This record gives sequence, structure tokens and C-alpha cells, in this order.
Amino acid sequence: MNKEKINTVIDELFRDSKGDFFKMIKTVSKSVVRPLTPVDFKDLYLSISKEQGEDLTKLVVEKNYKNIVEFGTSFGISTLYLALGAMETNGHIITTELITSKANKAKETFKKAGVDNLIDLRIGDAMKTLQHHKDPIDLLFLDGWKDVYLPLFQMLETNFHPNTTIYVDNANMKETQQFLDVISQQPTYRLQPLYNGKVFLISIL
Repeated sequence: MNKEKINTVIDELFRDSKGDFFKMIKTVSKSVVRPLTPVDFKDLYLSISKEQGEDLTKLVVEKNYKNIVEFGTSFGISTLYLALGAMETNGHIITTELITSKANKAKETFKKAGVDNLIDLRIGDAMKTLQHHKDPIDLLFLDGWKDVYLPLFQMLETNFHPNTTIYVDNANMKETQQFLDVISQQPTYRLQPLYNGKVFLISIL
């Protein structure tokens, strides 16, 4: 697997995502007449930043994480950064995406980047696709529909171990803050803000 090739694919995805701002405005305007659903975001990348991605790769490598679970594949930018780390640790990624069109595009991207052998992409509701997950989780990356953060966390909680990290993106959103409030009240977890509160890392005490 070629790191340069993967980074080239990541750069291509970031270029493709440049129109997200205007698409987001158009999408959010729909919330005036009805609640938004995941399907409303089917054409949006909703990506982490390059800085986040590079730090995510470093986290995987420095912690020697091998068993990685991602909630919210989208078009696969964050997954590729996770894959860059997993290449170093001989790790593996399970990632989930609700929207079939996004998942199919991500599959093509992973194959193009040459990392599809590291990634198990599951299409559908994560509460179902991860329902029978029994393996230990080293890193849980939460970047999907925010209302699902808490039930998914609770469902996978038995797979955590003392060195597990839960990476929570979009922590500054109302729904995510409600999730973090619940977790912060549990004495077994420590919360660490990053990027001025846009991200929180949850570790096990």
C-alpha cells in the first residue's frame, strides 16, 4: 500500500468537497419547513479537516490501535486517514454508512486508494450493522447522525477496554453536547476537548 497514493486520493476528495458550504446552506434551509434527515445530506461530504485527519492518523499510530470502528463513513475521507494509521499498526477498520449512494462511492474510493482490504464497510443503520459486534474496540470514531451517538455508544460499551478512545466529532452541536453531558456524569470516563471544543476525546478511567 502506497501512502502517497492514499494522500493523493484524499486531496482529490477535498477538492470535490469545496462546494459543500453552499450545498449546506441549501440543505439547512429545508429545516424551516420540516426536520432534516440523513438523506438530506446525501450529496455533502461533511468531512473532517486535514489537520484533524493527520492528527487522527497520529493517534492510531501512537496508541498502536488495531481495532477501529467508525460511525459515519460519508465519502470516506476520515476512513482514509484511519487507514493510513492502520497500515502502520496492522489494524483493521469497520465503518458504517446509512446512505447507500455514499457507501458505494466510498467503496470505489477505498479501492482506488488501495486500502479496501483494510476496511469493512457496512451499509445501513449502524444500530443494526454493529448490533452483534463482539470484538474489543481500540478506537471508536463518532461522526454520523448525532441522535445515534448515545444509543450506539451504550450498545458498544461492553467492547471498550482501559486503552479505548472514543473520538467525538461535531462536539459543538446541540445534540452532541447532550450526549457529552450524559457521558460526563459517569465517573468511569474522562472527556478532553480539542480544536476549541469541536472535538472531544473520551477515555476510560
